[in-house]
Amino acid sequence: MTPAAFDLAAIGAGLSFAAALDELSAALDASASVVVSAPPGTGKTTLVPPLMASRSAGRVIVTQPRRVAARAAARRLAHLDGSPLGTRVGFTVRGERSAGPDTRVEFVTAGVLLRRMLDDPGLDGVDAVIIDEVHERALETDLLIGLLSEVRELRDDLVVIAMSATLDAARIATVIGTDDVPAPIVDHDVPAFPLSARWAPSPVPRIDERGVTWGFLDHVASTAASAAQELTRRDPQADVLVFAPGAREVSEIALRIRDASDAFDVRELHGQIPAAEQDAVIRGRTPDHPPRIIVTTSLAESSLTVPGVRLVVDSCLSRHPQRDAARGMTGLVTTAASRSSCVQRAGRATRQGPGAVIRCTDERSYAAAPARPVPEIAVTDLADAALLLACWGAPGAAGLRMIDPLPAENLADATAVLHGLGAIDDEGRVTAEGRALARIPTDPRLARALRDGSPAVGSRLAAEVVAVLGGDLRIVEADVSQALVALRGGRTPDARRWRADADRLERMVRRTPGVRADLDGVGLVIALAFPQRIARRVERSAEGATFLLASGTRAGVRGPLAGAEWLAVADVARASTRAAAGSGAIIRSAAALTEAQIEHAASHLMTDRVEAEFVGGRVQARRERRIGAILRSSAPVRASAQEGRDAVRRALRRDGLGMFTWSGSADALRRRLALLRRELGDPWPDVSDTGLVATLDAWLAPELDVLAGGAPAGRLDLSSALRRLLPWPEAVRLDELAPERLEVPSGSRVRIDYPEPDDDPTARPVVAVKLQECFGWAEIPRLVDGRVPVLFHLLSPAGRPLAVTDDLASFWSGPYGQVRAEMRGRYPRHPWPEDPWAAAPTKHTKNRVARD
Repeated sequence: MTPAAFDLAAIGAGLSFAAALDELSAALDASASVVVSAPPGTGKTTLVPPLMASRSAGRVIVTQPRRVAARAAARRLAHLDGSPLGTRVGFTVRGERSAGPDTRVEFVTAGVLLRRMLDDPGLDGVDAVIIDEVHERALETDLLIGLLSEVRELRDDLVVIAMSATLDAARIATVIGTDDVPAPIVDHDVPAFPLSARWAPSPVPRIDERGVTWGFLDHVASTAASAAQELTRRDPQADVLVFAPGAREVSEIALRIRDASDAFDVRELHGQIPAAEQDAVIRGRTPDHPPRIIVTTSLAESSLTVPGVRLVVDSCLSRHPQRDAARGMTGLVTTAASRSSCVQRAGRATRQGPGAVIRCTDERSYAAAPARPVPEIAVTDLADAALLLACWGAPGAAGLRMIDPLPAENLADATAVLHGLGAIDDEGRVTAEGRALARIPTDPRLARALRDGSPAVGSRLAAEVVAVLGGDLRIVEADVSQALVALRGGRTPDARRWRADADRLERMVRRTPGVRADLDGVGLVIALAFPQRIARRVERSAEGATFLLASGTRAGVRGPLAGAEWLAVADVARASTRAAAGSGAIIRSAAALTEAQIEHAASHLMTDRVEAEFVGGRVQARRERRIGAILRSSAPVRASAQEGRDAVRRALRRDGLGMFTWSGSADALRRRLALLRRELGDPWPDVSDTGLVATLDAWLAPELDVLAGGAPAGRLDLSSALRRLLPWPEAVRLDELAPERLEVPSGSRVRIDYPEPDDDPTARPVVAVKLQECFGWAEIPRLVDGRVPVLFHLLSPAGRPLAVTDDLASFWSGPYGQVRAEMRGRYPRHPWPEDPWAAAPTKHTKNRVARD
């Protein structure tokens, strides 16, 4: 039996997107992939799903980036269709489902559909997938586009529609198109109602080292309250929408407005309030109801439409994930909202008529804000995404058509995490353990803690802890154990939602009724999830304590946890507040931990080894027990021979050969070998610092053993060590090619000063000799088979410099005449012949030169 079609005329009454349905139908007739771009509030989320359901017999799935948006959209469409929610129109979000086998249109979060596709990659029974709010660039939405591009290669009948309020339509059309043909674009634009803008910069900074300032929250609240009073005097049916960066700021601003005036119904709208309260805000108000001031997060930016809004008060701040690669952690940071987001927010005031926006910043700061928000894929932790892609068979998104590639550094970190969990193998392929973790709808590290922690602490406690860590709960004084106590006895919406999440998680693991650890096991569950964040207290003060994490990061904490010696840290974030204690980070959720629990959770991080160092010319060793970067204990021991050798090697690589005292003979030999290497190359050895350090075992092995045994470095015979590098049989020519001394015409054997091994490659060997000893020489001697001329430093009889030359013939025929004229009067007893190249030194001259 063919299901009844949706009444598009009735559903679309009063919605401007109804005028675009014919264009969309024509695009769908021509292509199975379509991009829809339309402003918020035009009705695309309400009309496109029933249109697709009317064109097909199978199910239509619509994804939303947030649970509240999926629920709200489903309720609205079911209401307009006149059908009970969960029949023709339904929804599925984490922990909640209202849909059945006859559901035609199902609204889901992108994460729900991604995990569903792991079990049903062909999406059997689904005729269309509509991806809404693509412009938000949520990580799961980006992944979904990549996976669906591959599904469509096997199912050309599957319709994929990407929808957004503000969208780089051409770029998305290229990604979801087929055969290099971009998808058609349906661009629905409507004349905008007039929008007036005012600037209301705060007299105090918006953000300081602690986050959003109390003074700025006061400013936003007073601005909203006074503007609402002015607005409702003119239009009693008008409501005000106030944008804050996060749920905490929403609550603080709402509290201040309530304290300032009781003339308004002040409502909060964010993902942490119960669904019933969210629905009440979205439904609007009756004419006899007092004016409303709705304080919200970016949730109402485009995902939800709040009726009756004529004024938007915008903090111009947003909160988004940001990865700190240096500390290996991802946290939420508050920054200036992008200009495109601010435009979206302002547009909520003109959905039903002329409106206004008050921006709580100045025009210069607004202009300096980024044009668009950074895609989540570029800044967030990718462990969950990387596991999903591995399960899909596309590690690192290889072969998928993504809007943006996964950042290499973040992907490498995520891959390392998964490998440590045993979720992937060395090739990046998913393991059986990885598939089991992926079936649990939470971060894979928390999934591992749930599975491995249940046998140790009981399935209920493990599920409770994971539900706390995976939820959007604020943990007072970072103490997870005390948060559990409050939640167990609480009747708040947060507590009810937490209990439902814990129940759902407990059903995913084998129950352990005989195991009960109560709050003592909280730290173990956290440590199983994040062993790299096991932390030990290293400092304590009146302000709190500083802990060193196994990863090497330092972080501060205040309150009762500051007294613990060991903590299992679940969440740590960058901060410069007093609670950070100068560490640059604060612990936001943790629990106390025992050493026995540490050994259970982090045995793979534990080391027990001797650390030897070469310090002050001697080997010193200590036995150190560590957990990652944390030193548990240290005691002096005697190093083994191998440990000593390794210590000397490390010291040489770190400090270089300058740690040795080179004798004159060793230094001279090294210089001679360096010249031969420079001029002849192989097989003569590389005796530069780099070359010698790289070949320590080839020439210094016996000496390393001597040093490892405790002998001081100054007693080593490095000349003998260097001779081990001499190449044979070439070594027999060493003295011929690079002699130690040069015999001059006087008969003296003068030492040759060779260049340093790492000197200028054009540097020459130098001979410093008295001028008279060179009489009779017309040509400069050359070394290395005539390749290298010697540079002569000619000296006076008193040993003072007279000239530098590498061309004696030119010197005798030129500058020598002036030297002779100046020197013969000063040294009359020494010979100064007119023809020095022909006047070989006599025995008398030799003796006098030698005496002088």
